[in-house]
Amino acid sequence: MNHKQVLQEKVDNSKSSFESEFYQKLFKNPIIKNLPKHLKQFIVDQNYIAYSPMDHSVWRYVLRQNHRFLIDHAHDIYFEGLEKTGLKVEGIPSISEMNEILSKIGWAAVTVDGFIPPAAFMEFQAHRVLVIAADMRQIHHIEYTPSPDIIHEAAGHAPVIADPEYAEYLRRFGAIGAKAMSSKKDFELYEAIRKLSILKETPDADQDEINKAEKDVLYKQDNLGKPSEMALLSRLHWWTVEYGLIGTLKNQKIYGAGLLSSIGEAASCLSDKVKKIFYDISASNYAFDITTMQPHLFVTPDFSHLINVLEQFADTMAFRLGGKSGLEKAIESKNTATAEYSSGIQVSGIFSEIMYDNDQPVYLKTSGKSNLSFSDKELDGHGIDYHSDGYGSPIGRLTGSKKPLEEFLEKDLEQYNIIINKQTELTFESSVVVKGIVKDILRKDGKNILISFTDCTVFYKNNILFEPSWGIYDMAVGENIVSVFYGAADKDSYDQPSAVSKLRVTKINYNEKTKKLHSLYGQLRDYRKYKSDSSIFPSIWNEYKNHHSYDWLLGVELFEILTGEKIYPDMRDELKSWLIEKADKEKELYKLINDGIFLAENPNKYKSTWKT
Repeated sequence: MNHKQVLQEKVDNSKSSFESEFYQKLFKNPIIKNLPKHLKQFIVDQNYIAYSPMDHSVWRYVLRQNHRFLIDHAHDIYFEGLEKTGLKVEGIPSISEMNEILSKIGWAAVTVDGFIPPAAFMEFQAHRVLVIAADMRQIHHIEYTPSPDIIHEAAGHAPVIADPEYAEYLRRFGAIGAKAMSSKKDFELYEAIRKLSILKETPDADQDEINKAEKDVLYKQDNLGKPSEMALLSRLHWWTVEYGLIGTLKNQKIYGAGLLSSIGEAASCLSDKVKKIFYDISASNYAFDITTMQPHLFVTPDFSHLINVLEQFADTMAFRLGGKSGLEKAIESKNTATAEYSSGIQVSGIFSEIMYDNDQPVYLKTSGKSNLSFSDKELDGHGIDYHSDGYGSPIGRLTGSKKPLEEFLEKDLEQYNIIINKQTELTFESSVVVKGIVKDILRKDGKNILISFTDCTVFYKNNILFEPSWGIYDMAVGENIVSVFYGAADKDSYDQPSAVSKLRVTKINYNEKTKKLHSLYGQLRDYRKYKSDSSIFPSIWNEYKNHHSYDWLLGVELFEILTGEKIYPDMRDELKSWLIEKADKEKELYKLINDGIFLAENPNKYKSTWKT
């Protein structure tokens, strides 16, 4: 089985077959249908029926409380975006339904299993696909969770992309981020963060294990060494897409998804306790900590400013600079990377050595599996099976030539005896010499991109770089390296390990007592939806207070219904006293319960055009 078959098998196995109803609906969206295979392997079934009635109540509580606060403090696009993306307060959204609406603004959404690697996340974004973690936060993390969940992704990220300028910022960020050089330490930090987020959302997780995971994240954050391009870009993403403010240093509104989806941090972030800093490229110097609320936030005057800063940063990156600095970043990363010659040919592999002449790169080498591509598509016959032991090729102009080799016409090729089946000796200005019989010349878009030789020897000064016994020598053609970027040019053909993490989000198995509590939530949910018989409430109240008094949210929901319907006044008063007493005893619930009571008693105080 070759690498392409292996990748296809990974995709098929990760899906339980694309033939399911979920995937049939999902892949009707042309944006998702056209995603490359290496991204499709991250997509998981939302499994909508697995959400419990309590999950829907947590969603409802967060959105109602956020609406109450954000009506005055969120960017104006937020509520317009809630309408455009089809989000409703009463229940967790179906990704299929969201896609039907997102397609109207040129975007799509897929569900994934928790955190995915940053490069994959960025690439999805470049394809205008919103990545949504399918899982739902537990009730004890209702104010904030370090784990990505559907509240954060759907109710935080999705609404703001209704703004065309912001949507373009996200797309550009994804396209640039997908090319950012990354290090092994970056991936180790990603794995540590993923582990911590999973542990924190695992019921009855061992606290010592959580503490150990938190220390591991902090240690890896503090010991990244010189930050890679991806690490620096991740900071810009954090301070804008996740935790961004818009306006002036004296008057801001919220647009960052991490704030929009956190009823705890949204309320505190605008206070004077949180330092406000004007957003510019220096934000990349500010590391962040996912385990705590942020001590400072950055303010952009408008969304066009975000694009300007992003482009300013991109100008410092290897994919735009190429040359020596780009190749050195590729070697430092110790990851698969691609160097693109001025002819357009792309060499992908793990770069192991660069030779220099007068501080200019004149020869590059990769180790292990490598491939050659053009316009991000692998060249026929030049895959990792053929170039399995590494690849090397010169960079530069031939001695005495007035133009680059890639621009040679037939007469120029003849002048240097570059003729099929003829012996030639090519000497580069750098003193790299290629001597052999020309086997083939490959041209693309009017340029020579690859010349193959048999019986070939390549040497540089006293170093033999290739000898005839090694087989055919395929020489990439190009005067300069114009771009260097993370990953293979053609990832599906290269079979780059895109690392669908072995750490999986824990699926909760509820005990019988919890299932009974969920059934009570379900009865309240059905009542709101269908206005069923209100005679169910006394038995719900008795069951709840006698067997589930550890819970608080069901009590708030029942109080809201009794207050709004003006029924069972004695039960309502008893329930309110019970809730207030619980809030006084359990200080971590004080604000949550009292905010719930306040909103139940003041349902019309906070309104917007959003049809909740």
